[in-house]
Amino acid sequence: MPSRAPMWRAIAAFAVIAVSLLLALTSKANLGLDLKGGTQIVLETKDSERVKADAESTDRALTVIRGRVDALGVAEPTLARSGSNRIIVELPGVQDPREAAEVIGQTAQLSFHEVLSIPAEGSPAPAEGQQLIDDEDGNPLLLGPQLLDGNGVSDASAGIPEGGIGQWVVDVSFNKQGRGGWADLVGAACANPAAGQRVAIVLDGNVISSPGVEPSLCQSGGGARTSITGNFTQATADDLAILIKGGALPVPVETVEQRTVGPTLGKVAIDASIEAAIIGIALTGLFIVLVYRLVGFLATIALATYALISYGMLVWLGATLTLPGLAGFVLAIGLAIDANVLVFERAREEYAERASAGLSPALTTGFNKAWSAIIDSNVTTLLAAALLFFFASGPVKGFGVTLSIGVVASMVSALVVARVLCEWAVKRSFVKGRPAMSGLAGTGRIRQWLTESGPDLMKRSGTWIVITLVVAVVSVGGIAIKGLNLGVEFTGGRLLEYSTSKQVDAEEARVAVSDAGFSQAVVQSSSGEGGRENISVRLDDITNEEAVQVEDALAGIAGSVEKERDELIGPSLGKELRDKALIAFAIAIAAQMLYLAWRFRWTYAAAAVLSMSSVVLTVVGVFAWWGKPIDGVFLAAVLSIIGLAVNDTIVVFDRIREYTAANRKKPLRGVVNEAILQTIPRTINTGLGAMFILAALAVLGGDSLTDFAIALLLGLSVGILSTIFTASAVAIVLEERWPYDPSEGPKKVIDPYANVDDGRTTTGAIL
Repeated sequence: MPSRAPMWRAIAAFAVIAVSLLLALTSKANLGLDLKGGTQIVLETKDSERVKADAESTDRALTVIRGRVDALGVAEPTLARSGSNRIIVELPGVQDPREAAEVIGQTAQLSFHEVLSIPAEGSPAPAEGQQLIDDEDGNPLLLGPQLLDGNGVSDASAGIPEGGIGQWVVDVSFNKQGRGGWADLVGAACANPAAGQRVAIVLDGNVISSPGVEPSLCQSGGGARTSITGNFTQATADDLAILIKGGALPVPVETVEQRTVGPTLGKVAIDASIEAAIIGIALTGLFIVLVYRLVGFLATIALATYALISYGMLVWLGATLTLPGLAGFVLAIGLAIDANVLVFERAREEYAERASAGLSPALTTGFNKAWSAIIDSNVTTLLAAALLFFFASGPVKGFGVTLSIGVVASMVSALVVARVLCEWAVKRSFVKGRPAMSGLAGTGRIRQWLTESGPDLMKRSGTWIVITLVVAVVSVGGIAIKGLNLGVEFTGGRLLEYSTSKQVDAEEARVAVSDAGFSQAVVQSSSGEGGRENISVRLDDITNEEAVQVEDALAGIAGSVEKERDELIGPSLGKELRDKALIAFAIAIAAQMLYLAWRFRWTYAAAAVLSMSSVVLTVVGVFAWWGKPIDGVFLAAVLSIIGLAVNDTIVVFDRIREYTAANRKKPLRGVVNEAILQTIPRTINTGLGAMFILAALAVLGGDSLTDFAIALLLGLSVGILSTIFTASAVAIVLEERWPYDPSEGPKKVIDPYANVDDGRTTTGAIL
C-alpha cells in the first residue's frame, strides 16, 4: 500500500488550505492599535491603606474603569487585566490622550468631607486631618477628615426632578456600607451653618462638587439617597454622575505606559509590509526556481499558501496583529524556504548516489533525512518566540505570537503542501524521462567544486577563533565608548513623532522645542511617509499638557503638524522591561544550550552558544557604533537572530554528526571540513532567500521595521560566517580536548538516519 501515505498527506494539505480559506473569508483579523491608530493606556494598581493591589481588587478596579471608558463613547474599546495588578485600556481612534486621561486618569478614591469653614485670606494653616482645597468655582474651602468614600456609593445618575423644568440634578444612592457615613456627614454639616451646611465631594485631590445640605435632609438625618442640585446642564450633570459613580476605585491606579499611534501610520505599515512580502516572495521564488527548477517552482506555489495558512491561524486563535507581528510573518517566510532548501539539497545528494532508483525515492529520502534538522531548527525558533511572548510587552509581544504562528504555517507549507506537489510532479512520466528539469538531478557546479577541490577551512580553526575574539573586542568597545542608545521602553520617558506640512530641519525644530521650555529634549529626523522626514522628540516623563506644548512649538515653525506616534513609559516600567530583556536573553542562551546538549553533545552545544553569542554581540556593537536605538523592536530582532543563528548551526552540526558517526577512524578536522563544504550550498541558498525578503522589508518597512530588518540582515550575514568558521572551529577545539569515545558507557550519539526510509520501502514515511 505505497500510496496510502501520499493520499492522506494530500487530503491533509487540501483540508488545511480549505479551512484556512474559509477562516480568511469569514473572519477578520484583530489589528493592534499600532496598525489601526488610537491610544493604549496601561494602568498599575497600588496598595491602599485598606486594600491590597491583587488580582481581585484589580478586577474590581477594571469594572469601574470600564464604566468610565463607556462614558467616553469610544467605539469598540478593549479593557483587560494583565498579570495581577495591571489594566490595559485600548481606545481605537483616540488621538488626544488628554481626553481619556481626564476620565480614566481620575485615579484617587472618591471621598466625602464636611466643609468646616470658608477661610479668609491669611487664615491659619489647616490642622492635622484637615485640607485646604478650592471648590469647583475656585473659592478656598477648609475640609474636615473623610467621613465616607466611594465604596459606599451604589449608583449616581443625572436626571430632572419631578415638577422641575430644565433643572438637572445628580441623584446619588448609597449602599448599606455607605449609609452610616452619609448620615454622620449630613449631621456634621447641618450643625455647621457658619460654613453654609456644605459637604465636599473630592476626587483626585479636586473638589468636584460642594453642595449645601437641604433643611429637609437635616430633618431626615441622611437616608439612602440624595440629590445634588446646581446650575447643571445635561452634559455637566452627566459628567458629575460619571465621576461620582466611577470614582469608587477599590485601589489607586497609576499610568505606567501610554502609546498613541496616528491613523495613517498603521495603514502605511500594512501596505509596506504587504509590498515587502510580495516582492520578497517574488524574488525568493525566482531565485529558488533558477536553482531548483520544477520542484523550486512548486515550492514557491506552496510558499504562497503560507500567507493563507498564517492568516487563517491568526484569526482562528483570535490573536492581535501588531506592527512587529507583520515582520514576524515576513521573517517566517525565510524559515519555510530553509526547510525546502534542506529537502532539495538532501534529495540531490540521494539522486547523485542512486540515480537508477529514480526521482521519487530521492525526493522521499530528502524529506525524511531533512526532518531532524528542520524540527531542531524550528524548535529553537519557537523557544525564542515563547520568550518574547512572556518577557516582552505591547506590540513586541505580538511579534512572538505571530512568529510562532508563522513557524507552524511555514512547516505546513514546506513539509505538507510542497511535499504533495513535488511528489506528484516527479512521478509524472514526462518528468521521469527528463530528470534534469526536476531540479534534483545534478548537485550543481558549486557543490561539485567544493567536493572535488574545496578549501580546508578547518586547517586554520585557531585563526577563525582569534578573528571572532577581535570582532568581539571591537563590539564591546563600541558599547563602552559610544554607549547603547536605549529607547524609552528601557529607560522610561516620552517619545513623540510628528509629520509636518512642510519640511523642517531637525536643528530648527530643536531650537523651537528648547524655546518652549524643553531644553533637554532630543530632537531628530525620522523616516516618514512618501520619503518625507518626520520630527521625533524624546523627553523625560512629561505630562499630556506638556506634550501639547511641544506640538504647538513645532506647529509654530512647520505649519500644521500631525501626531504619528506618542509613547510614554514610566521609569519603573522601563527598568522592569530592561531587566526582562536581560532575563530573556539569558534564558534564551540557557534554553538553546540545554536543547542542543540533549540533541547533540555538550561540546557542540557550547560551540553553538558561543557562536550565537558572538553574532548577537556583533549586531549590538554595530548598533552602538552607529547610534541606532536599542528598543523593544530591537529585542525582537535579537531573539530572532538567536533563532536564525542556531538554525544555521544546527544544520551544519547535524551533517557533522552524520559524517563523524560514519567516519570515526578519519581525522576529525577533515571530516568536519567535508561536512561543512557539503552544507555550504544550502547555507548560501537559504541565506540569499531570506535576505531578499529582509532587504525588501528594510527598504519598504518604514522607520522602526527598517531597523528591525537591518539588524536581522546583519545578524543573518554574520551568523552564516560564524556558523562556518566560529561554531565549527570551537566545536573542533572542544572535541579534540574532550573527545567522544563510543566504547565508553552507553551509546549517546548515533547516526539519526540509520533507519530512515530511503524511499524504496513503504515504511518510515512521515506525514
